[in-house]
Amino acid sequence: MRPAQRFMSLTLFVACAAFAAHAHARSDASFMKEAAHAGAAEIEAAKLAQTKAKNADVKAFADTMIADHTKVADELKALAATKNVKLPDGPSMTQKAELKLIDAGDNDKFDERYAKSFGVKAHQDTIKLFEEASKNAKDAEVKAWADKTLPGLRHHLEMAQALGVAPKE
Repeated sequence: MRPAQRFMSLTLFVACAAFAAHAHARSDASFMKEAAHAGAAEIEAAKLAQTKAKNADVKAFADTMIADHTKVADELKALAATKNVKLPDGPSMTQKAELKLIDAGDNDKFDERYAKSFGVKAHQDTIKLFEEASKNAKDAEVKAWADKTLPGLRHHLEMAQALGVAPKE
């Protein structure tokens, strides 16, 4: 191989390695940002439930969601800071729309809408997100945090399914 070809091959190899490392870091950063959105949406929905829910169990569930998701959000902020990842400070646009949907409509059905959307479905989606990160995160600390957080998310799903107003999906 001529020196010019060797140089080009080496340059291409280094560029591919750098791109792969950046892509892995970007996927971990994407996970952290999605997790931040999910947590913020959970907290906002629970705050809404504290004021609109009629069922005492739904209100208690909302209280737990605020406490637990605030703690997890603080842990995520600390982790993201060590990785130089800037997290969003609220729900995604889709989650904001979902919040408006559960707030709208018949107040007598609020508990059911909240339990279904943010108790069951949101936790199912978040569990999938965390399971993916638990298996595929490239950063060991990100992976460990996802692993550590999963049991609590699964417990939240069980709690939501146990509410008399939530579907047992």
